Amino acid sequence: MLPLLARKLVYPLQERLLDRPTFPYLAELERSQWLSRSGMQKLQEEKLAKILKSAYEHCPWHQERMNAASIDPASPVSLKDLQRLPTMNKQDALLHGKQMVWHAVPGGAFKYNTGGSSGQPLIFYYGRRRQASDAAGRMRARSWWGVEPGDREVYLWGAPVELNNTDRIKSLRDRMINQLVLNAFEMSPAAMDKYVQAIQAFQPHCIYGYASSLALLAAHILERKAVLRLAKLKVVCTTGEPLFDYQRELISDAFGSKVANEFGSRDIGFTAHESPQGQMLLMNESIILEVLDEQGRPVPSGETGEAVMTALESFAQPFIRYRTGDMVRMSNESCREGRGLDVIAEVLGRSTDFVVRADGTIMHALAVIYVLRAVEGVAEFKIIQHSLHEFEVLVVPNASWQECGHLEIERGLHKRLGDDIHINLRLVDSIPAEASGKHRYVVSRVSLTDDLKAATQAQVN
Repeated sequence: MLPLLARKLVYPLQERLLDRPTFPYLAELERSQWLSRSGMQKLQEEKLAKILKSAYEHCPWHQERMNAASIDPASPVSLKDLQRLPTMNKQDALLHGKQMVWHAVPGGAFKYNTGGSSGQPLIFYYGRRRQASDAAGRMRARSWWGVEPGDREVYLWGAPVELNNTDRIKSLRDRMINQLVLNAFEMSPAAMDKYVQAIQAFQPHCIYGYASSLALLAAHILERKAVLRLAKLKVVCTTGEPLFDYQRELISDAFGSKVANEFGSRDIGFTAHESPQGQMLLMNESIILEVLDEQGRPVPSGETGEAVMTALESFAQPFIRYRTGDMVRMSNESCREGRGLDVIAEVLGRSTDFVVRADGTIMHALAVIYVLRAVEGVAEFKIIQHSLHEFEVLVVPNASWQECGHLEIERGLHKRLGDDIHINLRLVDSIPAEASGKHRYVVSRVSLTDDLKAATQAQVN
């Protein structure tokens, strides 16, 4: 599809048919990013008043909390007023989700799952406004790099084991708006050879995917001594995990392009994106970000704390003062191009391992995480691959756990990893951290081949 035709006709038509106000929202973002800091705060407070009023009227759990905090959503509210509300966490959303959902939200409420890489999968609902916010936010961030809607993009992303009719329709739709999706769950050497050929033939303006998967593909390209000639490529965008310096270097060397990192989550949505000036810019128009310590107090400027977010466009299921579990450090800098967006100095997230199937296929950890996140009653989990054929699964159940969950997990993992694996699933009260103090929710003890280890191991001086 010609980029101009995709940008002006096909993409906007798709969004209108899906009742998503993506392009009007994008137009708003293009204007609002140039607001002053005080102007941006005023916009946030206007949006905060709307989300609080909606939550009060349609979500009993939030109504009860606002009453307890003496917050009247019919009166003007400030960012300071927001701090009177207690924080919420994923466990709150797991246990009280039914009291948070507004099923009659304009455009409908749609069921979704978090990626589960935190070890605590979450089923929640989102609406069309939230979808538009995410899509428009990414479009605006891409435009900072010279990539416009409808330009060719390659996605190295998760894909179903088997395509159903809906998946096939989505694939056709992707191609009509110039998006090529490659499966990050199938990363065998043969598959990666095909990906390299597909990328070369497609000539994308942007490549987007999990940081670790892109680093793995980059290591494969460099090991093969392949030379990609991507004259139109403006940027490679990574997401889903922290982007380490060695990964950035690998990806840049392999694709001959600058690399930009994205920060976000499924429950909160698109949150921030790296600019060409190397700054991680917050999407202030859709997110209020607080950085708090363990006691819920704001950390001093420039210090690291937990990212606690209020999603200003999540009307179907509001996330208000939501403890994300991600650790961040804010910067006192302003955007070097004059935008009124806050600058995040550092994002410290959670990294995941690859798993290796018995046939040698390397799979992103989300391939197995997706299995557990879809099972009711899983509060936390950890997957350990001891060998090509031996997997250990630890599950902390919650009140919704049923015995059939055991079979669901085994069936799902066999579908992903093959029938010849052995799964030892244990229900436990808690899952301890690693000796390093970090929490790792997918651990593989199967070594990658030497030429691909560079993709998953930081260089040690």
